[in-house]
Amino acid sequence: MTAITAQNTLNYQVNIDSGSFSILADEPESIGGDNLGPSPFELLLASLAACTAMTVRMYAKRKEWAVEKINLSLDHEKVSADACDDCLTVNGKIDIINIDISFEGDLDEEQIERLKFIAGKCPVHKSLVTETRIRIK
Repeated sequence: MTAITAQNTLNYQVNIDSGSFSILADEPESIGGDNLGPSPFELLLASLAACTAMTVRMYAKRKEWAVEKINLSLDHEKVSADACDDCLTVNGKIDIINIDISFEGDLDEEQIERLKFIAGKCPVHKSLVTETRIRIK
C-alpha cells in the first residue's frame, strides 16, 4: 500500500500526497480555515463512500447483477452517548455516520437487501467499527 504523506504550511491547509495523487484539505471558514478543500471528516466520509461503492460493485460484478449506478449520501454527527439507543458507550459523545445507499438497475428487493448487507463489508467500514490503533512515532 502506498504511504500517505501530509504537509501543513499555511493556516489549516494540508497538502496530502499518495504518490500518484495530491489532495488539498482545509477547514471551513466558519472555524478559521480558507475552505479550499474538503475537511478531515469530509475526507473520512469520502473514503468510506468510495470503499463502500467499490465493495458493492465488486460483489455485483461477481454475481453478474445489473447494477447501473450506486448512489451514496453520507453524513457525520456527534451525539450524546445517552441519546444513542444502540450504542455500548454510556458517557461522552458518540460519532454516528449515516449512509443512505440506493441502486439503479434491474434489481429485485432481495438483491437490493443483499447489496446493502455487502455495503457493510468494505474494509474501511470494518476499520471504523473494530478496534483500531493509531501509533504516533
